[in-house]
Order: sequence, then C-alpha cells, then structure tokens
Amino acid sequence: MHILSWIILGVAAGWVTGRVLKGNQYGPWVDIIMGIAGALGGGFLIQYSFPERNEVVSTALSAILGAVALTVITASVNGRKRYA
Repeated sequence: MHILSWIILGVAAGWVTGRVLKGNQYGPWVDIIMGIAGALGGGFLIQYSFPERNEVVSTALSAILGAVALTVITASVNGRKRYA
C-alpha cells in the first residue's frame, strides 16, 4: 500500500517541481517519471534503512523529498534554469 501512495506523491511532486524549473529541455512526462522514480527510491531508502519506523508520514515525506531531489539534480545537471 505504501508503494501506491509513493507513486501518487511522486507524480504530484515531479509535476510541481517541473513547473518550478521552467525550461524547454524535456516535458512534463519526464518530470513525472523522474518524480515517481525519486519517490520510490526515497520511500524504499527510508523504509529499509529504518525498519522500526515504518510510518506512513515518514515514508511519504521521504518519497516527496526523493522526487524533488531527483528532479532538481537532473535539471541542474542538464542545465535547466530555475526561475523563482
């Protein structure tokens, strides 16, 4: 059940992060896919690093942070500009 919530959070985080990082190098679908990948990575990392703290809130927050981190890192490596 956690995986489904991570995917949903990854879609939202990837889309929002892609909107914040305005650029024309790749589109919203890639942002969403990177958000999902980051969310799954972050969720699994926290869930298996700290098995005694298997809470929905901590894994959800780590999934969001993973999605945002992967999207931002990929954007900065590819040279996308951030407009705030």
